[in-house]
Amino acid sequence: MRGARRVVLGAGGAVVLLAALDAYVVVTILVDLAEDVGIPLNHLERATPIVTGFLLGYVAAMPLLGQLSDRYGRRPLIHACLAAFALGSVLTALAAGEVMVVAGRTVQGVAGGALLPITMALIGDLWDEHERPVALGAVGAAQELGSALGPLYGGLLAGLPATAVAGVELGGWHAIFWINVPLAALAAVAVHFTVPSGTAGRTDVAEDHPTGPSTATAAAEGIRSDAATGQRATGTGGVAARTAGAVSPVPADAMSASKPPVGQVDVVGGALLALALGLLVVGLYNPDPARAVLPPWGLAAIPAGAVAAGVFVWWEIRSPVRLLDLSATRKRPLLATLAVSFLAGAALLVTMVFVQLTAQTLLGLDALDASLVLARFLAALTVGALLGGLLGRRLGERAVAVAGMALGAAGYWLMSRWPLDLANAGLVVDLDLVVAGLGLGLVIAPVSSAVLRVSPAAQHGVASAAVVVARMMGMLIGIAAVSAWGFYRFQSLTAHLDTPLPFGVDAVTYQRRLAEYTAKVQAALHTEYTEMFLVTAFVCLLGAAVALLLPRSRRSQGGSPEPG
Repeated sequence: MRGARRVVLGAGGAVVLLAALDAYVVVTILVDLAEDVGIPLNHLERATPIVTGFLLGYVAAMPLLGQLSDRYGRRPLIHACLAAFALGSVLTALAAGEVMVVAGRTVQGVAGGALLPITMALIGDLWDEHERPVALGAVGAAQELGSALGPLYGGLLAGLPATAVAGVELGGWHAIFWINVPLAALAAVAVHFTVPSGTAGRTDVAEDHPTGPSTATAAAEGIRSDAATGQRATGTGGVAARTAGAVSPVPADAMSASKPPVGQVDVVGGALLALALGLLVVGLYNPDPARAVLPPWGLAAIPAGAVAAGVFVWWEIRSPVRLLDLSATRKRPLLATLAVSFLAGAALLVTMVFVQLTAQTLLGLDALDASLVLARFLAALTVGALLGGLLGRRLGERAVAVAGMALGAAGYWLMSRWPLDLANAGLVVDLDLVVAGLGLGLVIAPVSSAVLRVSPAAQHGVASAAVVVARMMGMLIGIAAVSAWGFYRFQSLTAHLDTPLPFGVDAVTYQRRLAEYTAKVQAALHTEYTEMFLVTAFVCLLGAAVALLLPRSRRSQGGSPEPG
């Protein structure tokens, strides 16, 4: 029933929102958290793994757990991820040192990273091609809403007064992680009573139909299996495999034979992917950017990461059990979709970093107020995700994705023209952020819908994971590259400046020199930021060009889009 599917969508969106909130929740509280676990304020670089550990776990776990959901069902994997998410939250809340807090955040990242692709795959199982973009847009909006509210949510909970019970701190920043335990439990109960329990590709929520199931059990489970043909059931009799526009049944034994043996997962592939990403991120991180773009170990770590990535590809080609087995998916639309997702993720990360820094340095705002400036972009991103689903249903994924990346490019080009005196720029900053956010938001649902449309139902989990992995890889590589280049660029612009000292000069002269120095530093920061926004505009233009390779959506006489 459609009502049952809406309940499934609500439960899936809730678990995605819970994980997304914690993805960026430490931005506001990072200084307080670091100080409490023994990291001195003059060595905050040691707090970097608190952020990168979560992101690496988030990315590395997606394909492996998406594969598990294809084989064992969506509901058991969501339950397992919620339990692990609660465990990671407890470890973080109890952390007395940096190792434990990093471990807790990494466990949270692994669990949270799996919830999004599994939920997206569940939508691929239960919604037909015509209605799927709207549902994906709703889940994408939940993800972006969590990203938008994360810093503000963290700041609000961290403001709770310190309260200790039996020697355990419950207030302050600890409250952010303690509250995840009851929230995860509530989400698990909702998932248990709403999400279908069948295996991937063989379950569906029935449409409203005079002769269809009407019992409470059918509404809760929301599935029917066509045992005779192995087809996914709908209210009108099932959706068969489409080949060149013709409909032909797929025998159940053929579907089973096409899947690897249940219980086998590609652990080696997952480890290789995590190793490759970790080496690339470490190789791009430079704690001393005054001398070079890359750190001393960068020239060794980056090639090692590339080699690990090559070994990963080699393994995936030859392994009988593959981490990202998308052999039944057409390669051109798949690669185009992943490339667009990667480029959109890189653009998103540039915004998260440099808008926040712009607000704190050029506008002189504190961290919380700077997050409110960034919230303009993130709110527009959420609206764009919903619009992308609605427009994708009417216009097709390719048109919406191209338009979204082009609109994003226009927004970043406008941001690259921001004046040095941003405080007197009026609504220019807000409008430009809204344009960029709407553009990137429009892309979220179309790329997810496109890859699911060209993938068989039994591989929806892996396909969904691949899209999200590509996006998060763009964010990971983006934050590392942006940090390396941005800090190096600033150092090169200010290398000739001498910091004025209040010795040997009168107070008036010192204040004049300090004002001149501050103005030059501000100008260097402005140049750094606007150049990065201009680079991001070109990244979005490249994304628009790649989006032209997405599959075309054609309307059949019945109104459903078919692969083009």
